[in-house]
Amino acid sequence: MEQLVSALLIMIIGVLACAAYFYASNWLLDVLFPSKNKPADIVAKNIHITNTVRPWLFIGPALIALTFYLIYPVIESIRLSFLGRAGEEFVGFDNYAWLFSSDTFYQSFKNNMLWLIVVPTASTFFGLIIATMTDKIWWGNIAKSLIFMPMAISFIGASVIWKFIYDFRSGDDAQIGLLNAIVVFFGGEPQAWITVPFWNNLFLMIILIWIQTGFAMVILSAALRGIPSETIEAAVLDGANSIQIFFKIMVPQIWGTIAVVWTTITILVLKVFDIVLAMTNGQWGTQVLANEMFDWMFRGGGDFGRGAVVAIVIMVLVIPIMVWNIKDVNKEMEGR
Repeated sequence: MEQLVSALLIMIIGVLACAAYFYASNWLLDVLFPSKNKPADIVAKNIHITNTVRPWLFIGPALIALTFYLIYPVIESIRLSFLGRAGEEFVGFDNYAWLFSSDTFYQSFKNNMLWLIVVPTASTFFGLIIATMTDKIWWGNIAKSLIFMPMAISFIGASVIWKFIYDFRSGDDAQIGLLNAIVVFFGGEPQAWITVPFWNNLFLMIILIWIQTGFAMVILSAALRGIPSETIEAAVLDGANSIQIFFKIMVPQIWGTIAVVWTTITILVLKVFDIVLAMTNGQWGTQVLANEMFDWMFRGGGDFGRGAVVAIVIMVLVIPIMVWNIKDVNKEMEGR
């Protein structure tokens, strides 16, 4: 209860502080550069100054926060990557040499690539199919709400839910895990699913697919509704069936949106951390890059140099996709 009260108080104080800042800064700007009871040339000059300065009052705090919480950590990570375990001794490129000879890093990198192939593709595909189907039924909005609901759950919360689904009890204990209960009901043997090599990675991916399908569905549903009805009607008159209309008419027209959804989920997957930490803690061959970085940086006494190198790898992988995503969004906005 104390934590809930503290969180609520922090939220209230934060909102009030933001409102007070914007009100006070705008008031001060109007006082310093008044636009009333002044000669016309001074009024025009002051209006020009306030119009130039006012946007910076809004984005200024965000830029300061980005500097401290994004730009500075990047610079510091690059610096630490050339230092030793304690972050004091200069070791040159030794950490980078370790990176390319580390079996754990290769396993984490391989798992991340597997996540990149499966999760964005499956989430986008299911989101597109569900968006198309729910637009054709009267209770589609209810279905969309239910499918979108996991987006409101934190990754840790979702992991706890799915931990009960995958739960395994040894011996004669009753299986409380939903998946094992189904297996036992049909006469099968219960399994410790999250310990099964290779397949356990897929079981973890299902959690993120479950969360992100709702996001993909909402964005793609909006894009589908933007397709001119005349196009669909013309295809129907030409004798096209539902599958042809979907793949040859609808998908090509929203391909840009599909790409944006896919790359957005890809960026998220590259940073996946919470699910693996909560479900397996990186054991049984499920380690990913973010967890590898966390382990080297904060566990076992910590190794700032190696942790920073892994962090740089994640950043290098994310940047090209992020840049392409931004360019694609800008092209879509210009096209509209």
